[in-house]
Amino acid sequence: MGESLYPAPAPALTLPASAPGPGARAVGLLRAARPKQWLKNLLVLAAPGTAGMLTDPGVLGWTVLTFVLFCLAASGTYLLNDARDVHHDRLHERKRNRPVAAGIVPVPLAVGTGVALVAGALLVAIASGNLPLLAVLLGYLALTTAYTLWLKDITVVDIATVAGCHVLRAVAGGVVIGVPITGWFIIVVSLAALLVVAGKREAELRNPGSEGARASLNGYSRSYLVQIRTMASAAMIVTYCLWALEGGAAHEPNGFHAASIVPFFVFVLRYHQLVDRGVGEEPEEIALRDRPLQLCLLALVGLIGVGIYA
Repeated sequence: MGESLYPAPAPALTLPASAPGPGARAVGLLRAARPKQWLKNLLVLAAPGTAGMLTDPGVLGWTVLTFVLFCLAASGTYLLNDARDVHHDRLHERKRNRPVAAGIVPVPLAVGTGVALVAGALLVAIASGNLPLLAVLLGYLALTTAYTLWLKDITVVDIATVAGCHVLRAVAGGVVIGVPITGWFIIVVSLAALLVVAGKREAELRNPGSEGARASLNGYSRSYLVQIRTMASAAMIVTYCLWALEGGAAHEPNGFHAASIVPFFVFVLRYHQLVDRGVGEEPEEIALRDRPLQLCLLALVGLIGVGIYA
């Protein structure tokens, strides 16, 4: 992809001399909400999708609602996290350009908007009357809050916490429509999340500009994170192969499921290659920009979809 493994140091951060106007603040708030990271919330499609239920309008409606609520909740926690970490972010060559750290969005505004988004997501979940959805959303918010206040500074626990947030997104898509969450599903999603988060930490560790911006990085070494990636991906591939050869959620041998092993395996190999290049710090950017990875994902989803819905 052409990215340098060790980017040149960014120039010193200069805060705006005067308060940004309403337009700049509005754009800054949108950026601080990190809409690119809403891609993670597409995990809510996994459980109903593999259960073959997305063609049901009612199921699709609940799934879309779950996606929207997790986008609101996630953006709210991002704003609150940026407000809390504003001083640390200003030490990071990339994070110093975030709207809150750069002074475009004042800390009180970030906090107020973050609280409003989180409260809005909870109120809609309560109004929906879907108690399982509310329970998972509350669990997600509790975990992200604990991460922001405490867990993010504890080596290993920080990786497990972020991976756990990904798993809760996937679980939410199932519980909202009453789809049983299988052991296969939990294992594959958990290992995939662990792989992505370990790759992110490894990329941060490679970046000299990240020094001082994340306390937990002091407890990691590159070799240790490579081992986590290797173990997670190996276990994930074996588990996925067993699931696919067994016929997926229907437990009926299916040629399309078996064929999906190939793009799945290539997808994992490509991700490892990108992380080794030092570009895994922003997984959503990889997903949006890397064409080989996108083609593998398209083939994977296509084969599974045909095997389930056709």
